[in-house]
Formats: sequence, structure tokens, C-alpha cells
Amino acid sequence: MHEIWEKDRLYSFLRHWVDWCTRRSFRKLEVSGSLPTDGRAIIIAPNHCNTLMDALVVLQARKEPTAFGARADIFNKSAAARALRFLKILPIARQRDGFHAVAKNLEVIPQIYDVLHHDMPFCIFPEGRHRTMHSLLPIRKGVVRLSVGNAETQPTALVPVGLDYTDFFRYRGMCRIRFGEPIDVNAYVAAHQGEGKTELYEGLSAELSKRISELIVYLPDDEHYEERLDVIMPLKEPSWWKYPLAVFTAPFFVLSALLTLPMWGVAEWICHFKLGDKAFSNSVRYLLKLVGTPLMLFIWGVLGFIFLPWWGAVALLLYFLCSYSIFYDWLNLFARSRRFP
Repeated sequence: MHEIWEKDRLYSFLRHWVDWCTRRSFRKLEVSGSLPTDGRAIIIAPNHCNTLMDALVVLQARKEPTAFGARADIFNKSAAARALRFLKILPIARQRDGFHAVAKNLEVIPQIYDVLHHDMPFCIFPEGRHRTMHSLLPIRKGVVRLSVGNAETQPTALVPVGLDYTDFFRYRGMCRIRFGEPIDVNAYVAAHQGEGKTELYEGLSAELSKRISELIVYLPDDEHYEERLDVIMPLKEPSWWKYPLAVFTAPFFVLSALLTLPMWGVAEWICHFKLGDKAFSNSVRYLLKLVGTPLMLFIWGVLGFIFLPWWGAVALLLYFLCSYSIFYDWLNLFARSRRFP
């Protein structure tokens, strides 16, 4: 079995397609800041508000691979475990998963250290679960234990990351990812030598939480959350010019809808009737694009070159590659939307 940090040609090849689909899932994807390049081990710690999409946008920080931690229960089936390992994802159990599940983390932590010692960043979502809010849950101790433990053997940087979305449930919104100033874990530990482990972990958790909150549209999670959100990111009605634009572009919408019907049809059926957690809506739409596009490209390619001249078939395929986005962009013309402040 290959080590996660080892180079994989198939992974590298597929990564181009994954990144293209990620970028096409947003009308605008804005990245600011960067990861350290001074040789320190890098632990990436973003807020977690949009399920799978959070990991996908973090990948945009670098062309090289990044390893991730994910909840351990999705590794229960052997086929899923193999696929996730190929994607450079390791299982991390949470306290609510039970004592026996958490005990297995003792087997995973050395693998994470191994990844870090081979110059591959490791991303872990420090809140421990996702929530579709412009807020922040308490930081779990797992990320700081991992950081302090790795700092015992090599210089380690804990990088706070802020992820923001204009809409958690509507496909083709805007996303903003900000990489903050890294926390020098070795220096932090040295400056707090007189403290016990509990105080050290709590202090580092508080510092990480503070830095992440400064990188996002942060709103306290209280009874006034919705009011503050409407002030900072007001929900605006569609501009008047979008309605004549919708009429003018309706033929393109119809063509796009027909070309990608199996993709968006299945995606919307799952989103509306099968999802228990609506936070996964855009992840489902992304996955249907990721998997469905090559299949439909092949089908339309065969039909195009049978019934159309070669230049017509090529034009059809090029248009098809944009059709999934065009379909959702046209629908969004009529939707109320928010903007980043």
C-alpha cells in the first residue's frame, strides 16, 4: 500500500479535472494569502461551513497535493476507505463517535506526522463539524494536540484559514478563501513553558479561533444573528436588467438544460428528496458535474460526430463544457443574493 505522501500519477492527472470543476462551481473564487514556504511543517486549519466544498477550495492554495482529515465513520466500508486513502484523506474519530473509535486515532496520528515530515501539508477542520453560518464553533483540542505533538520533532506552522460563501445552498455563488498569518507553534510552546498541557491547549485554541474569526465575515451565534447578517450582507432582490437578460438568453438556457439534463436532473432530485442535511446540496451538484461531465461528453461526442459536421460536433462539445454553469447561472438571475461586505 502506498504511503499518502508518495507521488501518484493518477492522482496528479485527476487533480487537474477536480480543480477545473471546483473553479467552475463558483461564479467567482477569490484566494488571498498563501501557505508558508520556509520549510516548516504546515497544518491548515479552516472554518467548516460548506461540507465537501470547503476541502475543495482549500486545495486551490497549491498545485501540489494536500492531505486531509475526515470523520472516521465514512471509512467504515473497505471500498470507501481505499478511495479516500487514494484521495489522501485520513480518518479522524470524534469524541461523540465513542471510546473505541477515538482509540483508533492512536494509529492515525503517526501517519499524519509522517505526512508532515515529508513536506505535505495536512488540513484538519478544527471545529469538528460543519455548520452553514457565518460564525465559528468552539475549536476542538485535536488540532492543537496534533500541532504541539508535531512541533516536538520539527518546526511547525499552524495556518488559520477563513472560508466565506455568499450562499451555502445555491450553486455558482461566490467564494472567498483567506490564508492568515501562521502561528509558529514552536515559538508559542516556548513562550508558555510554565503552563500545563490543558492551559497550553486552551490558549492555542483561543488564539486559533481569534485568527480564523478575523478572516471571515464573523457574526456571533446568538438571537440577533439573522439581523446582523441582513445588515452586513443584505439579501438583495434581482436587478431590473436581469429580467430582459433572462429573456434574451432563454434559448441558451434551454439548450444547456437539455444537454445536461441527466446531470442537473439527478442532482436536484437528490437535493430535494434524498438529502437529510441540505448543507450537502452544492457538494452533490459538484459531484454530478465531476462524474457526469466526462460521461455526457462522450455521449454527445459520439452523437455529434455522427450527425453533425466535424466543426459542428466540436462546437457542441465546447458549449457542453459550459452548459452546466450556464444552466445554474440563468436560474440565479431570478434569485435574491448576498454580497461580501
